[in-house]
Amino acid sequence: MIQFIQGQRIYLRALEAQDAEGNYPVWLNDEEACAGNSHHVFPYVREKAQAYIEKANRASDSLILAMVLQESNQHIGNIALQEINWIYKTAELAVLLGEKEHWGKGYSLEAAKLLMTHGFNALNLNRIYCGTFETNVGMQKLAKSLGMKQEGVRRKAVYKNGNYLDLIEFGLLREEFTL
Repeated sequence: MIQFIQGQRIYLRALEAQDAEGNYPVWLNDEEACAGNSHHVFPYVREKAQAYIEKANRASDSLILAMVLQESNQHIGNIALQEINWIYKTAELAVLLGEKEHWGKGYSLEAAKLLMTHGFNALNLNRIYCGTFETNVGMQKLAKSLGMKQEGVRRKAVYKNGNYLDLIEFGLLREEFTL
């Protein structure tokens, strides 16, 4: 496995074909793991995962990486800078920590700091943003821990499990980013 960005406890790497054979498709079929995102609407099969991985590795408007534990090389989630706008120098941060036994241990924060540092320094981004459901307290805490500012609320902008939910928008400028 080729490590792309090295952290203290995790590293980030490109998604690999073998990820589709692991738990990755299971995460997207898990209602609890997907409670705070737009997944878990249609069944997610291994073939979809394989196609997504191939597309992700060819994309020029996104950087989608696996979050992997250093000690065990376990793929525990994905993190991305997506919707990269090369003219405006912006990108959206997205995180999926699929392995529940690793929730609440700071892995998403470590991965996000690594990827945002790369985004601001290597990709020359000026702004990184994210949007999250009003019910996704974990992502709201993550955004705030990264120094993101709440920029607005899109009222009843998403539909999840029979309810329309507000989408809370956060953003961070390069000059505001500190580790």
